[in-house]
Amino acid sequence: MLYFGRILTGLASGITSLVVPVYISEISHTDVRGMLGSFVQLMVVTGILGAYIAGLTLKWHWLAVLCSFPPCVMLLFMLFMPETPRFLLDQKKRAEAIAALQFLRGPYVDHEWECRQIEANVEEEGLSLFEFKNPSIYRPLLIGVILMFLQQVTGINAVMFYAETIFEDANFQDSRMASVVVGFIQVCFTAVAALIIDKTGRKVLLYVSGMIMALSTALFGFYFKMVLPNGNNSSNTDLWFTLNSVTPGTDTRLSWLAVVSLGLFVAGFALGWGPVPWLVMSEIFPLKARGVSSSACVLTNWVMAFLVTKEFHDFIGFLTSYGTFWLFSAFCCLSVTFAAFYVPETKGRTLEQIEAYFRKS
Repeated sequence: MLYFGRILTGLASGITSLVVPVYISEISHTDVRGMLGSFVQLMVVTGILGAYIAGLTLKWHWLAVLCSFPPCVMLLFMLFMPETPRFLLDQKKRAEAIAALQFLRGPYVDHEWECRQIEANVEEEGLSLFEFKNPSIYRPLLIGVILMFLQQVTGINAVMFYAETIFEDANFQDSRMASVVVGFIQVCFTAVAALIIDKTGRKVLLYVSGMIMALSTALFGFYFKMVLPNGNNSSNTDLWFTLNSVTPGTDTRLSWLAVVSLGLFVAGFALGWGPVPWLVMSEIFPLKARGVSSSACVLTNWVMAFLVTKEFHDFIGFLTSYGTFWLFSAFCCLSVTFAAFYVPETKGRTLEQIEAYFRKS
């Protein structure tokens, strides 16, 4: 029964990871699309923080019951939400698209003008396999997939998985409360990103976020290099053993270096590389390829999250602890370079303008 519940939860999480960013992107006005799209990640980290807090007092089965309430609330409210105007126009349901725009924009907006703008870019033909040779299809797909790949190889899931271990090594009396602090940092900086993303743009946040993460993971590597006895890293891949086998007499303040590095890393990730790839994924694909391309991106994200978390121990055994974190730092630097040269700025553009950009290029 427990395995069946986990399978259903995974299935539901996969569907919402795909559908929610795209739905929000398609119903949002250009001026607030970045903020509303970032709310996806904000709600994710808020839910994680809520689970951390509830887990301090509730047993796991009651925590599972509690976590079933938000999906029920979402299901209730979605009964009153319209289908996206772009989807309705693609299905030749113009009257319903106008009604959806009236619901979403209010009565004092030129719905006919917006409807015509969307119709001008709705393509009649379906998507065939051969069309993936078209740069307007494969270029945004490659950008989306690589963004999701880079989001995970920065090491976020590996770092978060061992957050409690790091806090325990720093002599925190209650490492579970420390996890709540980490969750609070995530929520705060994701909220900051949501508030400023439509002013700063997507690329600026990716730059700043990537540089902060590169610095923090480099500091993690320095911490492990300083505290571990020579040769210990390659002989045992258990990070708990690694953290507890520090060289005798090592300055305990170095434990705080790990805590500061963790805080910096989480803040940096939440500021850019947490929310922005999901937002960009929902913006850059043409309407006829949006479903397939978004699915490929979500699949890449979850597969890489699984692989990085699963293989983290093996990386420590092969590269040593500090080598592993320096590898994460190198990927963070690579993510900044990729964002600089290949990710288009989508701030202030309609989805149709973004699609036209890829078609022209």
